[in-house]
Amino acid sequence: MDPLLRGEQAVLGAVLLDPPQLGYLDWLEPRDFYRPAHQAIFAAMRTLRAVGLPTLTAEGEVPLAWLTDTFTEAGKHVRGLTASYQHTLIAACPQPARAPIYGRMVLEGSIHRTVAEHATRLLSVADEGARQHTAEGTIAQADILAGVLADLARRWGTHPRPQAPPASPPAVIAPPPTPAQEDEQFLLALLVHQDGAIEGVFDWLRPGDFADPRHGQLYRCLGALHHRGEPIDPVTTLWEVQRRGLLAQGALTEEHLAFVLGSGVAGSAEWLGEQVLSGSVNRTASAAAQQIVAQTDDDRLAPGQLINQALHALGPVDDVRARWSRAVRQPTPESQPEPDHSTRVHAALTRSTAQATIRALPSLRSAMATEAAPHQGRGPATASPRNHP
Repeated sequence: MDPLLRGEQAVLGAVLLDPPQLGYLDWLEPRDFYRPAHQAIFAAMRTLRAVGLPTLTAEGEVPLAWLTDTFTEAGKHVRGLTASYQHTLIAACPQPARAPIYGRMVLEGSIHRTVAEHATRLLSVADEGARQHTAEGTIAQADILAGVLADLARRWGTHPRPQAPPASPPAVIAPPPTPAQEDEQFLLALLVHQDGAIEGVFDWLRPGDFADPRHGQLYRCLGALHHRGEPIDPVTTLWEVQRRGLLAQGALTEEHLAFVLGSGVAGSAEWLGEQVLSGSVNRTASAAAQQIVAQTDDDRLAPGQLINQALHALGPVDDVRARWSRAVRQPTPESQPEPDHSTRVHAALTRSTAQATIRALPSLRSAMATEAAPHQGRGPATASPRNHP
């Protein structure tokens, strides 16, 4: 016996027996019914009421035209309706005056289905975004789900507010694909071997954004070095790993560190960081969607609880998407003015190590002095001022 089916039949039977009950169900929509036939019947009832039918007789009897016209109108949109189904609906209604109560049962089932539908869609979009290395679609779908939850809360008559479930289930995250691991390894290697590279991602990339927890642990070590103002290179990184006990605990092994600490790589830390953060957006949204879908399967959750717990599950998505916005809105090199020669020299000095800077100062002073003086031809270490308008 399907409780939702009985509830839908009961509310339709109540309106068939007592047409004025339809006026107490203005908050119910045809789409709230699960069965297409019930959607068509309820829509037909609203259509007939809109054109002025039916009207009760003075004796309070229901016109026969109300029954026949309802099923005739519904039959235009769905097949398989027979006159015998009228009796099934009527028999399913114990008390026509309880139509609003039966209607709330229908709305409750609709809320569970709607949340599950949009959460499943978010899960699908997040999985596709992970394959395509994009996050825009996932963020847009998460916004749609949040808007749907707010609208459902309004229809149910509650205030939408995130509420943690009694015992939050652990987030289910699929194993990271190989391309994601490679992006993370390249990013970490670049941060270790390229001086100052971590400054481009430190403000918005977090250890939890890495698909591989070992990479997140290593990034935490790099962040600690940067936070303390210490240099980042293979030696200091390995020492920080040791200080945190990651080698003794087995969290990181020499094999895990071989690529990151072994040799330098070329690339853009910002771009690689965006790829890692994009994967984090998709994984976080996927985990939230799976949790919401599991909640919709719990019939014990009242609609208000379901909505608020779903909003709570979307909380981590809001956090990672805020950092994603900061990452992608940073000015690109093309949008920045071209620096003059002295600015480039200062930037080169800033990126250099202390010893390299000390050794380079005499030659740099000489080069700058040579450039400032009029001369013909090409200088030994710098380009002609004519090439730098």
